[in-house]
Parts: sequence; C-alpha cells; structure tokens
Amino acid sequence: MKTIKLFSTAILIASLFALPGCKGKEEVSKKEGGFKEIDIPCSGPKYRSDKNYFRADNSAKSNDMSLSREKALTLAKQRLASLIETQIKSVTDRYVNEREFGENSEFESKFENMTREVVNLKMNDIKIICETPGSLGNGQFQTFVAIELDKESLLNNINSGVSKDQKLQIDYDKMKYEQIFNEEMEKLSNER
Repeated sequence: MKTIKLFSTAILIASLFALPGCKGKEEVSKKEGGFKEIDIPCSGPKYRSDKNYFRADNSAKSNDMSLSREKALTLAKQRLASLIETQIKSVTDRYVNEREFGENSEFESKFENMTREVVNLKMNDIKIICETPGSLGNGQFQTFVAIELDKESLLNNINSGVSKDQKLQIDYDKMKYEQIFNEEMEKLSNER
C-alpha cells in the first residue's frame, strides 16, 4: 500500500512539472515558427506596372484621416514619377544610342527636360485604382492607395511636346521612339 501511495505521489509530482513545460513549448513554437502572411491592401500583382500602365502604391499614417490619405497619395505619386523618369531615361538612352547622336547631344538634354515637364504635368492625370483607409485603434489612421497612369496618354504628351520644339522635331523619329518605349514597357511588365 505504501508503494502504491509513493508511486501515485511520484506520478502526481511528475505531471505537475510536465504540464507547465508543455505549455511553455507551445508558446515558444508559436513565436519561433509562426509565420503568418499579411495581406496588404492596394498591393500585389494587379497593382504593378505592366505594358499598358505605370502603377505605384504606398501607405501613410496620421492622426487625421484626410492627412493620412494625402500623405499616401503624395508618396505614391513620388514613387510613380520616379518609375516613369527611370523608364523614360532608359528609353531615351537607347533611342539616342540607336540613332547615333553625338555623345554630348543637345537632343538628349532637351528631350529629357521636355519629358520631365510632361511627367510633372501628367501627375495631375493619375487615376486612383485602390484606396483603403483604416483606423489603427490608437487614435491614428492609415490609408493605403494605388495609382496608375496610362502609357498611351504619356506617350501622346511626349509626342505633343516634341512637336512644339522645332529643334527636337528635326531629330525625333516618332515611330522609333515608340518602338523602344513599348519594348521597355514590355521589359518592365516581365520584371514584375
């Protein structure tokens, strides 16, 4: 009888030590291997640039909901402008190299300035394709936005800008520039 009582006590003591240990392992495993994918509003494949549209997304936080929206739009516009300028620079470099202008070409400089002006003007024509505001629960708001700009509209404005400058017009081959522009847009689409 004494043996059974001693054995029961030993099992009880062992189980008291084992139960908290199991719970502790469970918490640790959640922390160490608990990857959880986060769904970010207004982002993902359908909000990336493709061969027809330049797109950008961003988010911002603020204590004022309308200010969080304005900040998010400003950041997205900056990202979009940067993407467009990079793309146009790449197209212009290829165009100048293929047309064999001199290395210090006045055309390249004037063309880049003109396209920069066009991009700045076109930023007013962006389209908001996604907007998701939310409350963070601590008195702050966060807004997610995605915007786009139509490639054809931008290209038409570049062509219009060239037609207003006689020096640029002399050296500008519209078909060649559009061909290179479309090839670069295709590359951009495939990269993303």
